Amino acid sequence: MSSDPTSLYSRKNPFPATHPVNRKLSGEGSGKDTRHHEISLAGSGLHYEVGDSMGLFATNDPELVNEIIVAIGATGEESVPGADGQPKSLRAALTSDYIITQPSKEFLKAIVEKATPALADLRDLSGDPAQKKALEDYLWGLEYIDFLLDHHTVKWGAEEFVKTLRKLQPRLYSIASSLKANPESVHLTVATVRYESHGRKRKGVASTFLAERWGGDQTGGVFIHTAKHFRLPEDTNTPVIMVGPGTGVAPFRAYIQERKVTGAKGKNWLFFGEQTRSKDFLYEQELVALQADGVLNKLDVAFSRDQAQKIYVQDKMRENAAEMWAWLQEGAHFYVCGDGARMAKDVDTELHRIAESQGGKSPEEAAAYIEALKKEKRYKKDVY
Repeated sequence: MSSDPTSLYSRKNPFPATHPVNRKLSGEGSGKDTRHHEISLAGSGLHYEVGDSMGLFATNDPELVNEIIVAIGATGEESVPGADGQPKSLRAALTSDYIITQPSKEFLKAIVEKATPALADLRDLSGDPAQKKALEDYLWGLEYIDFLLDHHTVKWGAEEFVKTLRKLQPRLYSIASSLKANPESVHLTVATVRYESHGRKRKGVASTFLAERWGGDQTGGVFIHTAKHFRLPEDTNTPVIMVGPGTGVAPFRAYIQERKVTGAKGKNWLFFGEQTRSKDFLYEQELVALQADGVLNKLDVAFSRDQAQKIYVQDKMRENAAEMWAWLQEGAHFYVCGDGARMAKDVDTELHRIAESQGGKSPEEAAAYIEALKKEKRYKKDVY
């Protein structure tokens, strides 16, 4: 159940939550800024299950909003349609209603028509569907502000500019807590996105809203997004194997909390990976304590940069292939959370190999075995 029927709050009507805890998880000198956030649900009537996500309506960086207002020669007080069609000030609309980072097709089309000298490269790429990849490469790391500053002679009316923008959508984050262990609170594990491109510092909208801009009495709109496909096994005696490198550890922290609070008898095995043990071992003390308590039966960690040869979670799976196969034979459920582009594929490849090496299966039989695990809902992914 995603929310109590008595709760009035949903995606259409988000709960105005406060954000009392914002703690850095990555150590001094880490290449990442990964944080633990706690968001209060007090008075919301919202409920969640472990495996669910929280939706967050973040607002844009006020400095970037201001730069855009100046770049289009506006004051910010102009009346424009908000995302719901109702009039509001340009500043308010750019802050909370629209995407002001990645340029839309409408904006690109408009600036190609307006710019002199013409944006020949952009015109050729954006007009040709076959050039989709080339257009993506051209636009990588470019934002509205770059085009506005590079073509500052182009005139924009406030409403005309806003009409080229797409609506700002909520971000979904895997919940890193169990409601049974933390009544009226949601925990999140979020890597703050900051990078440089084309000589400018860039910021991820929601991750920097969480890290830098949301605190004190200020509220942010939140809702619960149900993930029925990513639940713990109904039988609490079932063993679980969890592969969650980086922020992919979030839902598994929730799972382990839930299994501890409910006194579940099933064994728990977590694979965690990051760059370095000293700076990037998220929730280290907590996980080590859970292992000492016997709640976390096995904890295997892979720190890619702590030795000359990179070691990843799939390498740790290979090292533990025989025991992993034994757990699967006992009916264990297998979970993966995190990067879908590379990690989840590498983990899947390794799982096929384990079925071959430990189960004596041909590649075709191993593929059929993995397919059967998915059909039985014993192999579940939450990847992004």
